[in-house]
Amino acid sequence: MTPDSAAALAGILLVPFAALGLALMNCGLCRSRNAAHVMMTSIAVLAVAAIAYFVCGFSWQGYPGLPVYVLRTGGKEWDWIAAQPFFLRKLPLEGSAASLAAVLGMFSAGIAALIPLGSGSERWRVRAICASTAILAGFVFPLFAHWAQTGWLAQLGYVDAGGASTIHAVGGLTALGIIWILGPRRGKYNSDGMPLAMPGHHGVYVLGGCMLAWIGWIGLNSAGAILFSAAHAGTVVRIAIDTTLAASAAALGAALTTRARFGKPDFSLSANGWTGGLVAISAGCAAVPPAGAVLIGLVAGAVVPLAIEQFELRLSLDDPGGAVSVHAIGGIWGILAAGMFAGQGVVQLIGVATLFGFVLPVTYGLNVLINRAVPMRASAEGERHGLDLHELGAGAYPEFLTHTEEFLQR
Repeated sequence: MTPDSAAALAGILLVPFAALGLALMNCGLCRSRNAAHVMMTSIAVLAVAAIAYFVCGFSWQGYPGLPVYVLRTGGKEWDWIAAQPFFLRKLPLEGSAASLAAVLGMFSAGIAALIPLGSGSERWRVRAICASTAILAGFVFPLFAHWAQTGWLAQLGYVDAGGASTIHAVGGLTALGIIWILGPRRGKYNSDGMPLAMPGHHGVYVLGGCMLAWIGWIGLNSAGAILFSAAHAGTVVRIAIDTTLAASAAALGAALTTRARFGKPDFSLSANGWTGGLVAISAGCAAVPPAGAVLIGLVAGAVVPLAIEQFELRLSLDDPGGAVSVHAIGGIWGILAAGMFAGQGVVQLIGVATLFGFVLPVTYGLNVLINRAVPMRASAEGERHGLDLHELGAGAYPEFLTHTEEFLQR
């Protein structure tokens, strides 16, 4: 195994910390009567995503140098989709770059599927979650990842080393579709359409999840840059510095923004700002100078909490985990910022247009079909008692009061 492959493998082994961090943040941002449900469905999402990616995901994603299907237009061949056998057949699992990419893809598919879980929490049923995850991990994520890392977008010079678009924007736009289908939680909006506060139950989980996500993100960005952006093992130092600086600047930016907006810094929005900084730096993590990472983080930290507030207030998007703002908005900002530093602004805009013109309608349409076959939303009684009791039969905190009187409101 070469030094570059060894560095990529070391990064890949850190990626599950990012998944754990996101799961804990989603759990802490929900109410106590849904805590076990969030963690149980997080495990289910990771399991379904791994199997779906194993069955067919890598077949669509592939890796540079492996067989692909092409379209011939304008006298040029455009790489459209990978042509790998299902079930990872004929892929030697001995430490080659392609085999490392398969492991990273399996983990990345799980992270992408965890993102909409936070948006649909407290009202999204387990069976529908598993069905939605299978579609995302088995088709939508690997197809766009192929375009960005190997296919026609990559041929144009598209820049996304760590997955700001392939993982986070795809997951964030899927979260937007899930919110549209599910609608807001009961009691979230009063009769005048004004949002009511539904604070999460465990701030320590939220902030602890930030720390774990930071570790995982360094691995995710490092492995992605080595495998898909021709970075070498020595680049890991810059990636770790840039990732840390962007997250730090974003957390401070979010704290200052919420202090200016509300009089005091908001810890949950600051945590979302931290994660938004991690997302935003992912695209250009291997090429952006440290000062640029600080700038990218500051913008993400200011934009994410404002987007959460405006989406909730103006568009009635009930997003308990803030996934649309953190991952979709943060990811799109990161894609554009990477283009600014790499001189690839037009190509990055084409990538963003593809996300909105293809990924969003496809993932939304597929989830509409799932909703018709397997109704996504829990019953009113299930929401009232909490999905811990309704779908799992036991609460995470049986000694706590698990619901308030919002269901008495009309």
